[in-house]
Amino acid sequence: MDLPIGVLAIYGALVVWVALLVYGMKRGSFFPFLGFGIALLLVLNVRYLIEGTVDSIAFFIGIYDVLDNLGVADAEGAAALAKCPDNACTVWGERYVNHPSWGVAFHDRFLNGSALRNNLLYGHLIFNSIVFVLMHYQLYATGSGSNPALHRTLGRVSFAFLTIGTICAVWLASEHGTVGEYGGNLSTYGFYSMSFVVYSCAVMGIMAIRNGNTETHRVWMIRFVGSMWGSFWLFRVMLFVLGPLLRDYEAAALLICIWFSAPLGVLIAEVIRRRMDQRAPSGVALGTGSAAAE
Repeated sequence: MDLPIGVLAIYGALVVWVALLVYGMKRGSFFPFLGFGIALLLVLNVRYLIEGTVDSIAFFIGIYDVLDNLGVADAEGAAALAKCPDNACTVWGERYVNHPSWGVAFHDRFLNGSALRNNLLYGHLIFNSIVFVLMHYQLYATGSGSNPALHRTLGRVSFAFLTIGTICAVWLASEHGTVGEYGGNLSTYGFYSMSFVVYSCAVMGIMAIRNGNTETHRVWMIRFVGSMWGSFWLFRVMLFVLGPLLRDYEAAALLICIWFSAPLGVLIAEVIRRRMDQRAPSGVALGTGSAAAE
């Protein structure tokens, strides 16, 4: 059987990314780590536009298949593992026939779902990916105050795109109540909570700058960046680790990721901000700027 080179490449990329994190911790500079994370996010999301939702979901599930099947003597007894028709929900062929149950449901919902559901997923991925890129440019480039007009314009564009992406996410989540593999209504409210954390951080930042408080604006926008990292990357990394550990409990790993990834992202961002502010010379801090995302 041919091995899925794409999945293996993702594993290799994750190793490089961890190395960049260690390098950043030693040198005190996380720009390579952040840049690599942005690039990897775009690779994962853009493939949906190239290969379509169904094939991209099979690729995504393939990333989790290896660890979720690792060391399983009797996969049939694992509540969080399931089979899919013709084993079409993975890129591993017949090597793995048991997959995370959330993945099987995810694949089936878009294989047999409506065009609207597919378009909502495209909308969520496209607009949130653009925001993910723009928020870093806002924080590290225009956030210096060198170009307030550009910072303000990009802020407005980002917030508009974030609004569209969040509406798509909430709409999709509203359909999860009947999906037991996701956790039913707990997953619906969990995704609502995730969307609220992300969107409220952005709104608080906007309210602060409209009141003329640039420092509070900076703080909330850094928290917003953390919420976005939590919702995308921390969510996936947590699921990668918790899936194999909680395979005997259906939806447990997924629900933990849904409910806690965004708040943890905000917490991590806040800790990093405070440490960087303490180390920065007087008057110089992460994301300092007088421009606004009005």
